[in-house]
Amino acid sequence: MCLDQCSMLPATPWGVWEIIKRTGDATVTISHRYTPKEELKKHTALADIVISAAGIPNLITADMIKEGAAVIDVGINRIQDPTTAKPKLVGDVDFEGVKKKAGYITPVPGGVGPMTVAMLMKNTIIAAKKVLRLEEREVLKSKELGAASN
Repeated sequence: MCLDQCSMLPATPWGVWEIIKRTGDATVTISHRYTPKEELKKHTALADIVISAAGIPNLITADMIKEGAAVIDVGINRIQDPTTAKPKLVGDVDFEGVKKKAGYITPVPGGVGPMTVAMLMKNTIIAAKKVLRLEEREVLKSKELGAASN
């Protein structure tokens, strides 16, 4: 991958990709946290898939989402719960409002986070297999060297 060498894939983007990879081709539009809300709404209202990772609680609201769109919330924000006054984790998407309109939506917590963990585990297994193959090659080399010296 990198300079023609094997490397690990970043776990969170890989997890998101695993969630959406069966959707086929796409035109990608990128916005950022400083994109004016009305401009952002123009893009999200046309999108079949919205992925938010801005780090702004409730950045994406129901009026910004096309009916039936898939919404993947990568954001993770700690806010104070107004009803309990305790800290609470939320994403960038107003989950309660958007879930009524979206065809698919990932919750926070419990959506992309577990996919990130799954991809980290997959990377760990890939790395372990590479190490085992290297060790196996070393054992074979040492056996070959031993046989050659006899």
